[in-house]
Amino acid sequence: MTQVDYKFLFESMLTHLKQGILVVDKKANVIFYNEPVTQIAGINAGEAVGKNILEIFPDLTTETSTFYRVLRTGKPLVDYVQTYSNFKGERVTTLTSTMPLINDGKIEGAFELYRELSTVRELSEKIVSLQKELYKKASNERNYGDCRAIYTFGDIIGKSHAISELIEKAKKVAESPSPVLVYGETGTGKELFVQAIHNASLQRRNKPFIAQNCAALPKTLLEGILFGTTAGSFTGARDRPGLFELADGGTLFLDEINSMDTELQAKLLRVLQDGVIRRVGGVKTTVVDVRVIASTNEPPQKAVERGLLREDLFYRLNVISLTIPPLRERKEDIPLLVEYFIECYNKKLGKNVKGVSPEAMKIFVNYRWPGNVRELKSTIESIMNFIEGDIIEVKHLPQENHNYFLPQKEVQPPRSNSNFQPLKKAVDNFEKNLILKAINEANGNFAEAARLLKVPRQTLHNKIKKYGLTKKIIAE
Repeated sequence: MTQVDYKFLFESMLTHLKQGILVVDKKANVIFYNEPVTQIAGINAGEAVGKNILEIFPDLTTETSTFYRVLRTGKPLVDYVQTYSNFKGERVTTLTSTMPLINDGKIEGAFELYRELSTVRELSEKIVSLQKELYKKASNERNYGDCRAIYTFGDIIGKSHAISELIEKAKKVAESPSPVLVYGETGTGKELFVQAIHNASLQRRNKPFIAQNCAALPKTLLEGILFGTTAGSFTGARDRPGLFELADGGTLFLDEINSMDTELQAKLLRVLQDGVIRRVGGVKTTVVDVRVIASTNEPPQKAVERGLLREDLFYRLNVISLTIPPLRERKEDIPLLVEYFIECYNKKLGKNVKGVSPEAMKIFVNYRWPGNVRELKSTIESIMNFIEGDIIEVKHLPQENHNYFLPQKEVQPPRSNSNFQPLKKAVDNFEKNLILKAINEANGNFAEAARLLKVPRQTLHNKIKKYGLTKKIIAE
């Protein structure tokens, strides 16, 4: 081939690429630009050539630009995820590979191949799903290895608008390093969403995913588990890394964070703010790169009002907020979930159930499912263990009487001449009076009052705040 033929071949290849290419000189001025299929950069070749790279992408700087970094260091950046505003001011996230152009040991410029991250993520998710299916066929079970997330967005069953919208929102923030606060009732599948977010992140998916239920452990033990311990800090203590160190580069999921002690929440807030942890009893600090995702099983604002979640921590965590709808608010997903669970338990229990009768399905759809998807799954499992036919009917519902699944009658309000207070109000009044009595007994010393009541001082302060016991009221 002649030189012209090579040029023709090169240009023909570029025309059909699904990724853009940028070439700059040693001053980061564009000398070649080609983006025939996509519109990521938001500029055409005629406008781009001759401009400095920072003119095309105005919110980048010499420190954050991949081109300037490669021109400065002479080292390539491969598969680098970058979010920035393009020439039109649109926010885009790309997967880029930037290479230096070196001639006789001197850097003459650099070139970059880039493509939109959404297409890369879709391909990546398909590969993960395929790998998972192949693994399941080979071993007939999932791999629950330590520090790994096993679920992806493909495992979330549902077609309702609420769940579809939530999945799209979660996909958009998968690559972000910002903390996430997830709210959902018990059994809605909070960890399923959290694992899917982790696995959708190209930067974190191959790094650790660690989940910790904050309600499962007392404060002193949870602190050591989260931040690690130093030998000699307490009897029997050893040098052990905490979950933040173990999750470095990955994701730490803190479930039921509203159950965490408020003093420990303050330490967590500091980690979120500066990314630095210190082991219990230690003096050395360690920088960690951990994305924190937390969840609550009650509305976060309500948890703040009740003193269960620090207000400052709430604002720091609530950068990205995801609310998972209860099953009763997405009834159109119930038949899909029933079909999915039947298929699962057919394989697991060696059954051949083909479906659900219309009458039974009507009951499933109309039932409120207070335990949400977890309750539905357990119900199908229970039925499948005993059923002998191939259709689930009303008689198969796992209760002595089927009223369990019928709409519950509304509780009538107490009659106006009733001598009984509502139980919650009566309990609150008793607790409030008991606290006032203890404070008076301790002559206004809150620490002493807490000892009399045999509760932590922070708990007493939370109760005082809850009941609005100002100094004036206490004095009276």
